Amino acid sequence: MADASPSSDDGSAAGSGVRPLAIHAATRLFGLGIVLVAAYLTRPLWHSFAYGVLYSPGLTVFGGGSVLAALVLWLLPPLEDGSPNRSVWRVLREADSPVEVLLNLQGSPGRKLRLFVGAVVAAAVLSAVVGVPAGLLEQRTLAEETMAEASEVEEFPQANPENPRVVPRRVADVTTRGSVSYRQHRLGTSDIARMEDGSLAWSYAIEPDGFRNTVVENQRGVLVTDMTRMDDRQIDVYEEDFTYGEGMLLTRSADWNLKKTDYLAKYDDDAVEFSHEGRPYMYYPKTGHEWHLTPFPHTTPTWDGGALLYPDGRIDHLTPEEARSEPILEGQRLYPLTLTREEMGSLGYRNGIINQLPVVGAHEGEIEVARLPSGADNDQPFVIDLAGQRMSYVTAMEPYGQDTRGLDEVWFADAETGEYTFFGTGDETLTGPERAMGIARSADSRTNWGQNFVVTEPVPVTIDGSLWWHIKVSPTDFTDVTRNVFVNADTGRTVEIRDDAAVRSFVAGEVAEDDLEPIDDGGDGADAIYYVIVTDENGDVIERVPVEPGQETAIVEPGDERAADNGTATAGG
Repeated sequence: MADASPSSDDGSAAGSGVRPLAIHAATRLFGLGIVLVAAYLTRPLWHSFAYGVLYSPGLTVFGGGSVLAALVLWLLPPLEDGSPNRSVWRVLREADSPVEVLLNLQGSPGRKLRLFVGAVVAAAVLSAVVGVPAGLLEQRTLAEETMAEASEVEEFPQANPENPRVVPRRVADVTTRGSVSYRQHRLGTSDIARMEDGSLAWSYAIEPDGFRNTVVENQRGVLVTDMTRMDDRQIDVYEEDFTYGEGMLLTRSADWNLKKTDYLAKYDDDAVEFSHEGRPYMYYPKTGHEWHLTPFPHTTPTWDGGALLYPDGRIDHLTPEEARSEPILEGQRLYPLTLTREEMGSLGYRNGIINQLPVVGAHEGEIEVARLPSGADNDQPFVIDLAGQRMSYVTAMEPYGQDTRGLDEVWFADAETGEYTFFGTGDETLTGPERAMGIARSADSRTNWGQNFVVTEPVPVTIDGSLWWHIKVSPTDFTDVTRNVFVNADTGRTVEIRDDAAVRSFVAGEVAEDDLEPIDDGGDGADAIYYVIVTDENGDVIERVPVEPGQETAIVEPGDERAADNGTATAGG
């Protein structure tokens, strides 16, 4: 009996130590389970963070390390340091700053909190150490992959004359919103899609407007408006309630359900709203990433296909091959614009990382995306339609340097396949978009630029193997397009056209640029279809002679009276 007592006491002491640990482990695992269930049910809210941890080396270290540290400290038994425990809520109530909380919190919670802060700081430092080389290698690898898959062309591909971009986005937004009337809905962000007749259009989701309506109302369908003409512009509305759509809150939104059904993809592009056989649809291009372990771990973005959203809530997640073969998506743009922008931005690294570095870099052959002035109202890459109804993303590249504005290369990405072609200017200098907008303004000194009219949305078009900048002139309230200005990127010559049919004829190459000189918007000749421009020996404009429909022209020497007064316009030089 005497010998048994110590054994009984030891067992009791051991048991009393095990039970608190078991209770601690059970309660912590139970709490962790609740957190995991809640995180899973709301997983679209954490998609950006989770995706970054999986595919961004810097965030993998920082985010993954912080989560791991929190998990380990949560599951560890209490870390007592002998100091008296103070209520966490009391410390929080009495502290004036987070630092004071960290210093005053005693006992196990205080120790664990300080350990967690230390782990987060260490992860942040390591994240910076990892993120810098990983980011540089991502750009270098992406540039190498883009160059390897691209082919150089000898001349610019021909633009589709039936689909010129006549109506700028801001004009379309103002005029379209002024043509529709919805009490509980509004038009969402405009995007570019193809209409059923083959025309390019600005497309909009008809989405709920106001907090209450985002909770209970549905997207009402899509609206598309022709961007290829100002006269008799077609606006088509396809009304059908979307089970999941744009402007709908949380679990009712398209974004929530896209991420819920395919979590390992990014949806950085806006939706492409369009119709097929009279029914509205939306398509979301998807971007993925792939890891490269050498020479240092890094990732590069890739095209992951797209998601086709039906009005009834069905979502088809398609591979690139499936998207190209889907009849509903025929003619639409499939490749992510954001991925094209990343690939074009990486080309500055194609001659190596050191070559583009400041101070030590030689910048040999380095190019960068051409800058656009603030009034351009569009971004690169530009979306245009090439011959054969092949949509293309066009990016103008200029040589590296603060003062360079001429074009070095022009890149074309097929919007259906993502295949790249590019045209190199070689020793030739081509005018960039910023200079082209300046030329468009200087060609007409009579217009009150900035006060009444602006030049906007330069878009590259290719006509008979030459590159032109297609610029629009709009009033400052963006309620109309008064004329289209074409600036030749090689010669700097300008052509200004008012008529939709004339724009198509010019883009088709059916009208020579000498037949359509700049049109002035002020003074006499309001009915003119073009102007004969008279210049001096320095090339300065000294007279503009309006030519009206049906009127013939004749160029005569000064003092020559042979030109009759029978409707013939004359110009002396």
